[in-house]
Amino acid sequence: MKARKILEILDAKQVFVQDEDMLDKDYEYCFATDLMSDALALIKNHNESLVFITGLCNPQAFRTAMMLDVDFVVFVRDKHTDETLIEAAKDLGFNFFKSPKTMFDACVCLGNEGIKGLDIN
Repeated sequence: MKARKILEILDAKQVFVQDEDMLDKDYEYCFATDLMSDALALIKNHNESLVFITGLCNPQAFRTAMMLDVDFVVFVRDKHTDETLIEAAKDLGFNFFKSPKTMFDACVCLGNEGIKGLDIN
């Protein structure tokens, strides 16, 4: 599914986009967590087609996504994004968005539209 469609489903707003071409890229999977250690331990496959959903609204989320080669980060629960976060996104080259949905609702909405969760076994 195209990133533009995912953003529409999540009622997400663009906060910073380093690469506009990513909006037309296809994404097939999502992974949601506030624990960056879980992301590092469990995301092993499909990184290039993964939407990373988190409520942890700080630069650590970008550092984690960078280590995992994930380029699409959505902050849920309409978290406040300050200038420090935007500067971190610019420095690290990340595309990020924010959605008013809860993490659960975001995952359910994407799942209902065909986005898959990762098989972590």
